[in-house]
Amino acid sequence: MHQDHPLAIVGAHVVPVASDPVPDGVVLLRDGRIEAVGTREEVTVPGDAEVVDASGGWLVPGLVDAHVHLGVWEEGEGWAGQDTNEMTDPVMAAARAIDGINPREQGFDDALMGGVTTVNVNPGSGNPIGGQAVALKTYGRYVDEMVLRNPAGVKSALGENPKRVYGEQKKTPSTRLGVALVLRTAFEAARSYRARRDASDGKPVDTDLVSEILVKVLDREIPWRQHCHRADDIATALRLADEFGYELVLDHGTESYLLADVLAERQVPVLYGPLIVSRSKVEVRDRSLAAPGILDRAGVPVSIITDHPVVPIEYLITQVALAVREGMDRDAALRSVTLNPARVLGVDERVGSIEAGKDADVVLWSGDPLDLQSRVLRTWVDGTEVWTWDAEAGAGRVRARG
Repeated sequence: MHQDHPLAIVGAHVVPVASDPVPDGVVLLRDGRIEAVGTREEVTVPGDAEVVDASGGWLVPGLVDAHVHLGVWEEGEGWAGQDTNEMTDPVMAAARAIDGINPREQGFDDALMGGVTTVNVNPGSGNPIGGQAVALKTYGRYVDEMVLRNPAGVKSALGENPKRVYGEQKKTPSTRLGVALVLRTAFEAARSYRARRDASDGKPVDTDLVSEILVKVLDREIPWRQHCHRADDIATALRLADEFGYELVLDHGTESYLLADVLAERQVPVLYGPLIVSRSKVEVRDRSLAAPGILDRAGVPVSIITDHPVVPIEYLITQVALAVREGMDRDAALRSVTLNPARVLGVDERVGSIEAGKDADVVLWSGDPLDLQSRVLRTWVDGTEVWTWDAEAGAGRVRARG
């Protein structure tokens, strides 16, 4: 999918995120990577390069949404496209989101239209342990060639959702106590499995797919992605993380701003959102557009998420703009959908900023992305232009996925 010749994007206001903006900058792409970033004096454009005149536009890294259900919760497909939750057992750690993703779902095109080039697809929150998430690009022919990291975490849920699902089935867990019990039981089983495996002197042990993945969590090879909203559930998440020593990431964290100092001290990342939704359940009644700014100012690593399709993925940047309106520092806000989520996903060596050596995932906007009048003009993934706005037609087009 890489371009045949070098591509030089010149004249844009370049926002690398990891360094200062470059007015009237040059970004050179070659073989799917960013080769150079700088001023016209600093970057030499090769004679065989294709040149894109981006004067008047803003060039930013492809946006990163660290919590979506793209491809497993297909819009407009009804039950046939609903593969978000395997709610037949409370412990689904061995289930993998990648096995349910349809990369031809409309939402992937919407992502490119909105400048989102990297996502983390999660299982849903109906189970105490929902399964394995996967980080991937939003453009590709089939899902395996889009993968950045698999698994990128294990999804777990506290609070209202698993209580409701299994309470209605008249089985454990039907309370917050029961949900925490299910998690402890699964992790203790994984500890025992690891001990048997380590004591076997290389001899085969009976494979336990659930414990295999939970051992990776215990060994901090992959993060524990904890769905929780209320402050009391966040406290439970911290308590469990202390008991078992895993790497904790809070997904949603609606009331996390009430514990911002505690989370900052522990450096627990919060993936906050979705922001522009109704108060659809008790747990989200205290959601706040000011929360990302509060968390950032306290020193919490914060990212903003859509939870697509709860908020359509093309409105990720809209949420960021609203967070800025409510007091978030604009540089921090842009990091919340670029470098910060890339770090949470463990893919920041490849995406999240415009730096030499990283993947050539860049987006040209008509103006400041935080101005809601701006639109995405062109999106490149791995150096290939995959979304183009046609001003004459008043519409955009996505490069055929093959």
